[in-house]
Amino acid sequence: MKKYIITSLFGILLSCNSTAQKKEENVKESYEVTKTDTEWKSELSEMQYYVLRQAGTERAFSSALNKNYKPGIYHCAGCNTPLFKSEHKFDSGTGWPSFDREIKGNVAFSTDYKIGYARSEEHCATCGGHLGHVFNDGPSNTTGKRHCINGVALKFVPSEDTDE
Repeated sequence: MKKYIITSLFGILLSCNSTAQKKEENVKESYEVTKTDTEWKSELSEMQYYVLRQAGTERAFSSALNKNYKPGIYHCAGCNTPLFKSEHKFDSGTGWPSFDREIKGNVAFSTDYKIGYARSEEHCATCGGHLGHVFNDGPSNTTGKRHCINGVALKFVPSEDTDE
C-alpha cells in the first residue's frame, strides 16, 4: 500500500504543469515588420536588442525618458510605431516610464510566466518588440493601469514633430 501511494504521488508530481512551465499565451505569430536577427542587431543598440528582441529589462532609473514630461508621443524604438501619449504618462516611482493607457491597437499583450507567476507582458503590435508589463496598480482616477515600459524600447517624438 505504501509503495502504491508513493508511486501515485510521484506520478501526480510529474504530471503537474506549474505556472513556471506554461508558455506565453496570445503571442502573435507574425508581425507587419519582420527582420532577421542580424538586421535587428545592426539597427538596434545592444541594450535595445536585449530588451526588444530578448525580452530583457533595463535597470530601474537608468532611462532619461523616465522623468521626461514634455508633450509628444512615445514610439517603438524598433519600428517607430506610436505606442503611448505623453498626456497619459505619470510618475509611478518605479524607475521606468509609466503610462495609464496605450494607443489602442498598437500594443499587443501576452501572458508571461518567466518569474513563476502570471504577468501581462506588452509588445509592439507592429514588430513584436518587448516593451514591458502592465499592472493593475496605476492611478485610480484614470484607468487603474500602470504600463511599466523599458525606456530603451521607446523613442520620444516631441509634439512639434508629430501630427497632433
